[in-house]
Parts: sequence; C-alpha cells; structure tokens
Amino acid sequence: MVPNMKAILAGAAAEGIISASQAEQLQSYITRRTSAAIPPEMDTAEAESPVGDTETPRFVRGFHDVLITIGIVIVLAGIWGVSTVYGVLPAILILAEVLVRRQRLALPAVALTVAFVQWIAVVAALVLDTDGEGIRPAVYALLFVLPFPVLLAPFYWRYRVPLSLALLLMTTCGLGLVAIFNVIIAATGDPSFILNHRTATSVILLAAALALFALALSFDLKDPARMTRNSDVAFWMHLGAAPALLYAMLSFVFIGDAAGFTVFSENAGSLEAFLVVVIVAMFMGVGLVIDRRAFVTSGLLSLGFAIYKLFERAQMELGVYVFVTLLIVGLVVLTIGVGWPWFRRGVVSTLPLSLQAKLPPLR
Repeated sequence: MVPNMKAILAGAAAEGIISASQAEQLQSYITRRTSAAIPPEMDTAEAESPVGDTETPRFVRGFHDVLITIGIVIVLAGIWGVSTVYGVLPAILILAEVLVRRQRLALPAVALTVAFVQWIAVVAALVLDTDGEGIRPAVYALLFVLPFPVLLAPFYWRYRVPLSLALLLMTTCGLGLVAIFNVIIAATGDPSFILNHRTATSVILLAAALALFALALSFDLKDPARMTRNSDVAFWMHLGAAPALLYAMLSFVFIGDAAGFTVFSENAGSLEAFLVVVIVAMFMGVGLVIDRRAFVTSGLLSLGFAIYKLFERAQMELGVYVFVTLLIVGLVVLTIGVGWPWFRRGVVSTLPLSLQAKLPPLR
C-alpha cells in the first residue's frame, strides 16, 4: 500500500469527493495492484522499502545496521589479534548465522562477506608461502585464486548475500583467466608469455573483462526496474567489471611502454593522454546508458592522469597543473553527479525504442 494512501482516501471521502464505499474499493484495488507488482523473490524488507534511485544498493537500512557492523569489525579484529587466523572463521560463520540468516541484516551481511573473502585471501597466501616455494608465478596465481569460488559457493548458498554471489562470479572469471594463461604458458613453454607477448595478453584481458561486463549486464537486464536482488548483484559486479574493462582497454594505449603494462607511464605523451580521455568519455557514455555510475568513477583516476600529462606537455608549473587537474576532475564529477538524470535522458532518448525498453527507466 502506498504510504498515507489510506488517510488520503479517507480525507477525500470526508470532503465528499468520493463516497466511503468508493474509498474502500479504491483502497482494496490499490493494495491488490501494489502486492501484484512486488516480485516474488523480494523479501519483506525490500517490499517495504522501495528504492527511489535505481542504483541505490540495499545494504543500509538504518543506523542499527551500522552499529552492528561496527561491533562485527571490532569483534573480528579482537579475535584475529588474540588467536590464530583459523580462529576467525568460526566467528564469521556464527555471526553470519545470527545476523544474516536469521535477522537478515543487510550491512552486516556485506561486512561478514568481506571478512570471509579476506580470510580466504590470508589463508591462501599463508599456505602458498609455506608450501609453495619454487612454484611458477602463473601456477601460484592459479592456486591462490582457486579457493575463492570453491568457498564462496557454499557461503552464498547458505546466506544468499548478493555481494557473495557477485564475488563468486568475479573470482570464477578470474580463475578462468588465470587458467587460460597457464595453458598458454604450458603450450608455448614461455614462462614470461605475458610480458613477451603484450598484444596477445591485452586481447585476452579485454575478452575476459568483456565477459565479466556481459555477465553483470545480464543481471541488470533481468531487473530493469531495479527492485530485486538481481540489481544488487549487478551493482557489485559492475564495481569490478568497470575498472577491469577500463584498464584492459588502456593496456592497448600503453602497450609499447618499456616497463610493460604500466598504465600511468612517465613516458606517456599527448597522444596517449588524448586516447585516455576518449576511452574515459566512452565509459561515461556507457555508464549513462545502463545507469551505472561505476563506469564514471572508475575512469576518474585515468582522466586525472590524462589532464595532468596534457598540462605537463604544455610546460606549465607543477604547482599550477596539479591543482588545475584536481579542479577539472572535481568539476566533471560534480557536473555529472548533479546532471545525471538530464545527461542520461539526452543519451538514452537517441537509442532505438526496443533498446530503451530494456534499460532502467528514465527519471
């Protein structure tokens, strides 16, 4: 039921605009239509708390969540300090059972998922540093990434946290990428294949980033209205897909750099800076179309680098172009942030109607 709708209908009946029976019928009708519009996979809290901004992730529902999350961080830090790293896992799982599975608290679920992933990373590094002497870097990377999807799968199955599914899918993509490089290195017999064949490496990285972006976009297309958990999964996946895709594309710009895949190279000139600006602008356009600001924020560092290089080539004083760069990037952020609905309306309105129907609604 729309908030205060019952009072509004009662007031209309009291003023004689509609009859009391019509007010009751309208109330019943609106309740039925509102209930029917709520997808079955939404939980009660999601149904009671509709989101105004289509990109607002549902992980903060009140200061109660914030307070509990602060407690989680302090408790886990204390356990980490007084016991071994292996003693943290039972605490994470116990807290997840109480706060996530039973109480369905959103922000604590995010915090516990991050803590679980951090635990996996620390344990994997400890095991490999202890038993992995002499392992080639590519094999080391494969063994390091392998535990993430293996352990995140049951974690998501048990607690249904959108972030855990997003991390499961991203680490699975990462595992596939590392496996591909291991197969290529084994087939070519070149342990330095990544540095010796930079063009092929950039192509593989771009293909993997595009696959991750397509996977994130598939969750968006399942829920253009951004009302279900699919939207939350897509939100987290875009946070990983956007920078991955951006820096995979930038690797082509700096592919001839002597230092390898150094994106922000000291040897970069005006041409490289211009190409960075073009790529970042294209990313901002993609972000506007799909209504995801991650594609804007992921390019800010690169945009700042490009502007810095352009001013440097113009031989301006260091104290001047550093602050001018900050000023320009800040103005870009504020302009896009304030004018996002208008910019998006202008971009999306030029697209075919069939494509517009699949995108999040304009505001």
